[in-house]
Amino acid sequence: MRNTSSTSTRFRRIAYAVLFFFATVSTVGATGGVVPLQAQPARKGPLMIVGGGTQPPELVSEFVRLAGGPGKARIVVIAMASVNGEKSGASKAEDLIKLGADAINLWFTREIANDERIVQQLDSATGIWFGGGDQNRLTEIVRGTRVEVAIRKRWESGAVVGGTSAGAAVLSTPMITGTELGDSRDTSESWTRIEGGSVQVDSGFGFITNAIIDQHFVRRKRSNRLLSLVLSSPPHLGAGIDEGTAILVTADGKWHIMGRSVVIVYDARRAEIDKSGALSARGIRMDVLSNGMTFDPTNKPR
Repeated sequence: MRNTSSTSTRFRRIAYAVLFFFATVSTVGATGGVVPLQAQPARKGPLMIVGGGTQPPELVSEFVRLAGGPGKARIVVIAMASVNGEKSGASKAEDLIKLGADAINLWFTREIANDERIVQQLDSATGIWFGGGDQNRLTEIVRGTRVEVAIRKRWESGAVVGGTSAGAAVLSTPMITGTELGDSRDTSESWTRIEGGSVQVDSGFGFITNAIIDQHFVRRKRSNRLLSLVLSSPPHLGAGIDEGTAILVTADGKWHIMGRSVVIVYDARRAEIDKSGALSARGIRMDVLSNGMTFDPTNKPR
């Protein structure tokens, strides 16, 4: 953002960059002359990955602190994962303002995601927050645009990036889309089996590439889904984050668990996996991690 008094005023109220189009949202491949992503420098900000549900106040306060603290934090909320994101994003921005942050709800379509006026809203952001909803909707609007490039640049400059529910799923590549595959699936229930090729994935935003993120994990009983993916596809490491709970990824890459429930980690990087028949494996490591615990994804189990 430009360093002017009008910019400061704009940040102190909930602003909207809204433009309605009746045309269908463009496909992911239509990048519209986007600047390619640059090589990542050494410095990166922290990540706060929340599993959905109601966020405990300490998680929200910690996000503001990581963004610079009251009076210094400048946070951009991006809530297009939800069709109601214009309203829910504004509510999130209000909560952040009450904690002393300057916050805006940046609401835009894919058609204007390459507009300089939208990109400038991110110029001096110290925190970027992705709201919940449908992760596929969010990637269709943001991925491959100048907005995505600007977000990554802020992160590489030390800004904290976070998200909840769908906003958590998009942070990892591969990204779970939520679609179940396979002719043998039970149409009355989802993921009633552990089976290779049953979990559709796509490219997320790639802030996490050494693990797959799943959310609402314990609450919605998603173990079969994550295990199917961890056993059948690289990186063979998955984190299932429950509601009201977060993984805070620090500069050293370690995961610090925060919140009221747990994170379940499935690590099959050294497991003996057999895909010749029914998907099976020996030597899978499972960790159930609660508030205050730490996991180092660079350590592979022996």
